[in-house]
Amino acid sequence: MELSYRPPAFHARDVISVILGGGAGTRLFPLTKDRSKPAVPLAGKYRIVDIPISNCINSGLKRIFLLTQFNSSSLHRHIQQSYHFDEFSTGFVEIMAAQQTPGNNAWYQGTADAVRQNLSHFRNSPHEYVLILSGDQLYRMNFRQVIEQHIRTGADVTVATIPVNRADASSFGIMQIDAEERITRFVEKPTDGALLDSLSIDSSVRSKLKIHSDDVCLASMGIYVFNREVLEKALAGKHVDFGKHIIPNLIDTGRLFSYVYQGYWEDIGTIKAFFDANLDLVNEVPKFNFFDTQAPVYTHARYLPASKIVRGQIDKAAIADGCIIVDAKIEHSIIGIRSRIEEGSVVKDSILMGHDDYETLAEISAARARGYPPQGVGKNSFIERAIIDKNARIGDNVHLSPVGKPENFDGDNYYIRDGIIVVPKGAVIESGTVL
Repeated sequence: MELSYRPPAFHARDVISVILGGGAGTRLFPLTKDRSKPAVPLAGKYRIVDIPISNCINSGLKRIFLLTQFNSSSLHRHIQQSYHFDEFSTGFVEIMAAQQTPGNNAWYQGTADAVRQNLSHFRNSPHEYVLILSGDQLYRMNFRQVIEQHIRTGADVTVATIPVNRADASSFGIMQIDAEERITRFVEKPTDGALLDSLSIDSSVRSKLKIHSDDVCLASMGIYVFNREVLEKALAGKHVDFGKHIIPNLIDTGRLFSYVYQGYWEDIGTIKAFFDANLDLVNEVPKFNFFDTQAPVYTHARYLPASKIVRGQIDKAAIADGCIIVDAKIEHSIIGIRSRIEEGSVVKDSILMGHDDYETLAEISAARARGYPPQGVGKNSFIERAIIDKNARIGDNVHLSPVGKPENFDGDNYYIRDGIIVVPKGAVIESGTVL
């Protein structure tokens, strides 16, 4: 019996992936005070950038360029420590930092400009298609399916979209598509009611896509597949942004199609979105599953010991490697790598990002001599609805809670954003502090 064989629509060598490292990340401040958005710790042991890189690797796309500019030192270090392909593979994760050249003395001016400034480097890697990704989103996607649809439809550009409620549509670029899923219209962050009505998904399209709600629009996910020639031609001008300039300008002149994604996707570019997405991970059935063995999320292998818990109460918590927890109560929280929580302390509805290193006894003594508590959370402290960034020092008898405080506030060694207390990286909260 002769077995039928369907050759793949494309080979991995036909595609390069480009991850945009993001701008200044002001909406995630103060987590982006000393690092870029993709370098922000996620889920106790990962970084946000691990998500798009892992999606690429799991899709068999291992030629990856990462474009960086702002506060990129820790991001570069993480990439260099984490992603190494063997010498028999053509895979790589190459950092393309913004640079001034004899022909251009400007930094990246936007997403499209960042890609434009690196086209000469991309040409060194043979390819037919360019997959462009954002570096600050939480989702799991098989990019091969996107590219296969792109080829099947004969598209010049494919834009990944996701159905969003009408109430949320004003935060996104909204696409309108026809029965063939070809993009016919694009509006950036529409707010007018009549305009939103005109952008709603047609009933026949909803039926085809099995979208049951009639109060949804299609939002751009900031994920694009370009034919190489189309991308280079589109970037020949001076437009600086894909969402604002390149995509709208191509609708009338090119074949733009939508890949409609209906899984979990979250733009974690704000403090509240980041906070909510992290804490959802401790639920019994989270929206995003880090336990998926078919599509794992990769990160830096640290070879830390198992976490040690001496007594205490733990309910709905994710505890990363290398932690020491002594007689503490942890409820609905993420506890990051190398965290130390002392007896009598309570951590509730919070994210502790952990520490880069363990302190030696000599370092603890030196810190105390300077009036600093050791790294971690001291004795009998209470932390509620807070994000404690890496290497912070929380003393004994500290009380941190946003209850009764303004939604947004800048204090000494702490900030409040969207009703969430944020203690920045390396900050010191002295013993007895009540916030």
